This record gives sequence, structure tokens and C-alpha cells, in this order.
Amino acid sequence: MNILVADDSPEMVQIVSAYLKKAGFTVFAALDGEAAIDIFYQEKLDLAIIDWMMPKIDGIEVIKTIKAESSLKVLMLTAKSTGEDEFLSLSVGADDYITKPFHPQVLLLRVKKLLGLTHSIYVKNLLIDPANLNVWKNEHVLDLTKKEFDLLMMLVKNRGSILTREQLLVGVWGMDYDGVVRTVDTHIRRLREKIGDEIITTKRGVGYLIEKEN
Repeated sequence: MNILVADDSPEMVQIVSAYLKKAGFTVFAALDGEAAIDIFYQEKLDLAIIDWMMPKIDGIEVIKTIKAESSLKVLMLTAKSTGEDEFLSLSVGADDYITKPFHPQVLLLRVKKLLGLTHSIYVKNLLIDPANLNVWKNEHVLDLTKKEFDLLMMLVKNRGSILTREQLLVGVWGMDYDGVVRTVDTHIRRLREKIGDEIITTKRGVGYLIEKEN
């Protein structure tokens, strides 16, 4: 697959290109918006990664041009980090938005998701990579134990449904586990300390759930 990387920083282009090439992608590089548009017209692309603040033509105008001419997926990669910046980027057609500095593995996951090459899951400010047992929060990987990850995934897969302690115990620890059911509460508490209190909802006397987002 062919990816356009447009950024006015040669170092940034080199870093992003190296990770993409290592993952098997073909990369076309541009150091300004005019060159990015030229590549867009000349090459068969599957994705464009566009910086906002580029000379000649800025990233917003590049995205407008791309979206006016095609359905090419576009990821905005920028140092501009306010909510208004993200809103403007998405409103002109960007399909995703990442701020600098960023973790290269997160960028790669986002790229694969846009291209339909991964089954990564978003839950509020969490990015979950089931294939590699990784959970990211605000671009930082979390240090979850295997049981904590399994608990989180069971709640994610049943999003919107309340799971009792007994259901979680059987699903994560197995039918043969002879410990007490309250071990679920202990692991949920530790999990919340890592992912944040807002992700998992407690239904007193019943169990736990991750609520569906509107």
C-alpha cells in the first residue's frame, strides 16, 4: 500500500517513513503542501499523512484539495493540539488526528485502522490492540497484567451489558478457579487506577459494565 507523508520537517518525514516502511508500506515524501498535492495527482495512494503547518500550501488546504477530488483517507499529524484545531481538521475532511509528539506504534495502529488492516478498539481515551495485548491511554502504553487486560476485554466485548462478578470470574479465571468472587473487585480497582475511573461503571449489587457511547 502507498502512503503519502507530508511534513516540512525532514527529520519528521524520515522518522515516520522509517516506521511505515518497516511495516511494509511504500512511502512518498513531501516537504511542502504543493509537493504533497503533486504526489496526490501523480501516484496511486491508499492514505495520506499530512502536517498542518507547511510552506506554500498548508495542510488544511491540502486536505480540502484531496477530499474534493477523491475519497482518500487522510490522517492529520500536527503540533497544533487544541480542541478547535482538531475540530477544524476533522471538519474539512481529515479521517483521524494525532498531535506531536506521538508514539510511533500508536501512529502505526491508527494507519492500519484507517486502512482496515487492524482490529484495534477505541473506548473513550483508550486505544486497545488485542493482537499484541496492549492498551494505550493518551498515546502512552499502560502496564496491565494479563488478568487486568482480560477483564477489560471481556467488558469491552460486552459493552452496554452488565456483567456480574460471577460472570467475570468464570470468563477470566475459568470454571475451575476456587478463589473468592471478591478477587474481581480487587482487580477492577487496580484496573481503574491505570485506565481511569470513568471507563468502568459499577452497578451496585449487580456487577460492572462499560457503557456504550452515544
